[in-house]
Amino acid sequence: MSRDDETLGVYRARAQDYADMTADLVGDRHLAAFIAAMPAGARVLDLGCGPGRAAGQMAAAGLRADAVDAVPEMVALAAAQPGVTAWQASFDELEGRDMYDGIWANFSLLHAERGALPRHLAALDRALKPGGLLHIGMKTGTGEGRDALGRFYTYYTEDELRALLADAGLATQDSQTGASRGLDGQTAPWIVLTAIARCN
Repeated sequence: MSRDDETLGVYRARAQDYADMTADLVGDRHLAAFIAAMPAGARVLDLGCGPGRAAGQMAAAGLRADAVDAVPEMVALAAAQPGVTAWQASFDELEGRDMYDGIWANFSLLHAERGALPRHLAALDRALKPGGLLHIGMKTGTGEGRDALGRFYTYYTEDELRALLADAGLATQDSQTGASRGLDGQTAPWIVLTAIARCN
C-alpha cells in the first residue's frame, strides 16, 4: 500500500471492521474468474491484501498465494488464512521479475498518488510472468481527495487506466463497472479491469 499515514491509520484502527465487511467472498464473480484463469498450482499475489480474504480463497483453490499489505494488523489477519504467505510491504517495495502467474490488485492501488501509479504498474508488469494476469479494481472519477474516514484516494476514468496499463506493458483484456458501498458507508462507482503482461 501507499505510505499515507492517515490512510494507514484508518486501516490499522478498522482492521477487524474491514475483515468483517469482506468476510464472504465465495460468491465474488471477479475473484472466481481470476482463480479460474490461473493454471493449476499457480503462484499469485494479493497486493494490498487487507485481511487476506481473497488470498485465502486463492489458497483454498490450490494456488500458491502470497499477500502483502502496509498495515501490520492486516498482515496478521492475512497470515491467519490457511495456505497464505503474508508479509508487510508498501507498493514501492514490490520487487522481482517473472514471479507470478497472476496479481490481484483489488481496490488497493487507488490509495497511491497519481504520479506514483505508473511506476507501480511497471513493477507489477515485471513481477508477472509473460502472459500473466493482472486484476485491478479502482474507484472511478477525477482528481483526488479523502473520504469521510480520512483515507486518501486517486480517481481515474476508464480511458486513463487503459492508457496507464498500456504504458506499463499490460494489454487490457476486459472491464466491468458498478457501484458498491464501502467502509465509509458511501456508495461509489468503480471499475475492474483485467490485463495481460506482455513479454518482459
